[in-house]
Amino acid sequence: MAKPNYSFEKRQREIAKKKKKDEKAARKRDSRPDAPDDAPHEASQAPAPRAE
Repeated sequence: MAKPNYSFEKRQREIAKKKKKDEKAARKRDSRPDAPDDAPHEASQAPAPRAE
């Protein structure tokens, strides 16, 4: 009987996970209303603390 190739099976599972993750990210990106991918979010642009 042939020996199972666990490395190949693991790699196939990793590829499937990556594909699923990429598809989910694409769906999420497409569902956002007109927000560019590399634009900073408003919440992350807090005003600088004032020096008094």
